[in-house]
Amino acid sequence: MTNRQEEIEARKFEKINTIIHQNSEEASLFVAKEIAQLIKQRQKVGKKVVLGLATGSTPTKMYEYLVRFHKEEGLSFNNVVTFNLDEYYPMQPDSIHSYVRFMNEHLFDHLDIKKENIHIPDGALPKEEVRSYCERYEQKIKSFGGLDIQILGIGRTGHIGFNEPGSTISSKTRMVRLDRVTRLDAASDFFGHENVPTKALTMGVGSIMDAKRIILMAWGEGKSDIIRQAVEGEIKESVPATFLQRHDNCDFILDEASASSLTRINTPWLVGECEWNDLRIKKATIWLSHTLGKAILKLTNEDYNEHGMGSMVAEKGSAEDINLKVFNQLQRTITGWPGGKPNADDHNRPERNTPFPKTSLIFSPHPDDDVISMGGTLLRLVDQGHEVHVAYQTSGNIAVFDDEVIRFMDFASDIQNENKSLKQKYREVRDFLNHKGAGETDSLEVQHFKGLIRKGEALSACRYCGVKEENAHFQNLPFYETGTVKKKPYSEVDINLTKDLLKKIRPHQIFAAGDLSDPHGTHRVCLQIIYKALEQLKNEGAEWLKDCYVWLYRGAWQEWDIADMEMTVPIGPKDMRRKKNAIFKHQSQKDSAMFPGSDEREFWQRAEQRNQETAKKYDALGLAEYEAMESFVRYHF
Repeated sequence: MTNRQEEIEARKFEKINTIIHQNSEEASLFVAKEIAQLIKQRQKVGKKVVLGLATGSTPTKMYEYLVRFHKEEGLSFNNVVTFNLDEYYPMQPDSIHSYVRFMNEHLFDHLDIKKENIHIPDGALPKEEVRSYCERYEQKIKSFGGLDIQILGIGRTGHIGFNEPGSTISSKTRMVRLDRVTRLDAASDFFGHENVPTKALTMGVGSIMDAKRIILMAWGEGKSDIIRQAVEGEIKESVPATFLQRHDNCDFILDEASASSLTRINTPWLVGECEWNDLRIKKATIWLSHTLGKAILKLTNEDYNEHGMGSMVAEKGSAEDINLKVFNQLQRTITGWPGGKPNADDHNRPERNTPFPKTSLIFSPHPDDDVISMGGTLLRLVDQGHEVHVAYQTSGNIAVFDDEVIRFMDFASDIQNENKSLKQKYREVRDFLNHKGAGETDSLEVQHFKGLIRKGEALSACRYCGVKEENAHFQNLPFYETGTVKKKPYSEVDINLTKDLLKKIRPHQIFAAGDLSDPHGTHRVCLQIIYKALEQLKNEGAEWLKDCYVWLYRGAWQEWDIADMEMTVPIGPKDMRRKKNAIFKHQSQKDSAMFPGSDEREFWQRAEQRNQETAKKYDALGLAEYEAMESFVRYHF
């Protein structure tokens, strides 16, 4: 079989061409280069380029590259005409939530594009004018010869633009009612679900399908399932992105995480022959056990043969040999001693038995991620005598409701009734919050008070878990302190603050949030800062790093795949209750969180279910049955 034939065979489940890059930066550069190349080609022959553009976090890096091409390489945009996909309704163009403002800040203000060539749906129109406006928008696109390239993201419901489930393939630019999931996903940008508009103006699926070329971009594990449905599933109105299968010039540009559920990536043995390394053997065996509902040690040669893994058995030995090898690998990840068990053979244990006790440093992106994501492990480390430090990387202030500030200031005001400066401050804060608009950025003073609320809650949780107050470190990394969901890029200041803390503590083990699917991006940035700090310390010759293990946990959004887990810590019923009590100390996040993401349950409920599901998965594979489990992957730097 030729390489071309092998490539076709590997993609036999895919109905849309997919191009997978290692990360979103590489993928964004790839798309930006294609756009730049078309602009240059058209400039040579004196023609315009008509681009359909999208908003949201997905295309922002691509826009950064286009701006860089303009500023550093002289790429002109004077022959470019743009039409944006959508806009919330109603929405004033100068609102901090408007897509007009988004596009100006991320792209148009930095280019030489002609203002008259920029077209964005008008969310400020009177309702009675919307229909005729949408018809004119369609005609305007046609007057320029149609869209040369349409850029798309994809929502978790499979929407493209704001074409929600139920949209037809012939739909045109119109007003739509937003799906509940779409509004939940947008809640963080609007500081609460209740502030998200219920309607929007959007190009239709038919408008998108008329484009000469379509490029859909997606990043992160959180998009992997909907990408699989769009690329491999049947065409259906309930997943509008599947209509793109009918376009003859459409590519999905993905990073490895968003492509991870595609059959050729997730279960390559189902599409043809594959190389069998240890990780793939482990992954395939776990998959087969789950698919058949059989414990690993019960799998047979016939089971493997009938599910595309006959070559693995032929190459690696009998089913019994493979089963036992994978079972033992999984068994060795389980430990009740996350800091290492003293005076025990640690040859097959995830952590070393020496030194004991260890100094453990837990990095928590927000002031509650430590107890939500690894509260059981934290308690175990403290109970077993390790010196536990917690570094709260950001203040988490934007996640505090306004009435929490008033509640705390009422308390302070009653305690210090005669303190005139406090009374004055109280009046100023009340006046600001009383006149604050929906989604308006807090004053610096209110941001500070919200940060103090979360700091107090974190200290309370530390005391409950037995962590010394002096071992709670509040970094307040500057990249976060904008008062809005949109953060600044991290800088050397953030890295140096992290380096200074690491040099001061010199931990034997580090725990950090590896939850790259965090929809708000803070976890991702916090992890990058830690990686940079470790890299610089290593280059500076920090000897203590040679004896330091780095363990990554997942946050409230997603859990590690069983095949990737390298340390799993069992949690009994008593410790699960203690973990939940520690989460309850974060009262400002209790009952209703400011940014719940796609899951409206409380964080303790999500954490409990996730930990219990991990235990159930281990049990189903034939291992010991536990109440719950927290899992970790080791980072080798």
